[in-house]
Amino acid sequence: MALDALVRRMVEGHILYSEAVREFKRAFIETVLRENRGNKNRTARILQMHRNTLSRNLADLGIKVKRRPPQKEGERSYIPRVG
Repeated sequence: MALDALVRRMVEGHILYSEAVREFKRAFIETVLRENRGNKNRTARILQMHRNTLSRNLADLGIKVKRRPPQKEGERSYIPRVG
């Protein structure tokens, strides 16, 4: 599994636990944000956290969110279902 290999490389590279958790958190949130075109409300819902908690995490991790372009009238976007 790719995660096992990543963990092994981090252990061998003497990465601290707190650094590993922070980097995983950053990558996880950035991936979900990207999949949702920067939509914080949808991202928070998918991650099952309050939007304020997501905003606090974004600030703590130094993640800048680009505003997504407005949708054209009649254009529908795919919203993944959670649960």
